Amino acid sequence: MNVSDVMTKSVECIAPEATVQEAARMMRRLDVGALPVCTADKLAGMITDRDITIRSVAEGQSPRSARVRDIMTTQIVYCFDDQTATEAADLMRKKQIRRLPVLNHAKRLVGILSLGDLAVETHDEELVGSALEGISEPTHA
Repeated sequence: MNVSDVMTKSVECIAPEATVQEAARMMRRLDVGALPVCTADKLAGMITDRDITIRSVAEGQSPRSARVRDIMTTQIVYCFDDQTATEAADLMRKKQIRRLPVLNHAKRLVGILSLGDLAVETHDEELVGSALEGISEPTHA
């Protein structure tokens, strides 16, 4: 089973120039905890609700003036749409991430793969359990 078979295809992006408040409102509207940050249809980063809390609010930034580009994660782990679900789950486990942007080979964002997508679409309890175990393991930095 390929990633393209299980990923969420309808993905909305936010621009790097958007305010943190706009990002938070978009997350609320979409009921998500992470948004891809795109320039045109190229992935520039990711912003999460945790980024907003830790990198912006906790630092005393105003959500009305702080920009997504200033708090987004720019080192993005991603997979390609023609990779197998098993390869993607292994990458999620190794990198300890719950959401994986999915690109085509032109490096255009075509979807997001979440742990939930893997659970619902693959029905492979062992695959999902292994990914979740790795994601949940404490890091030793």
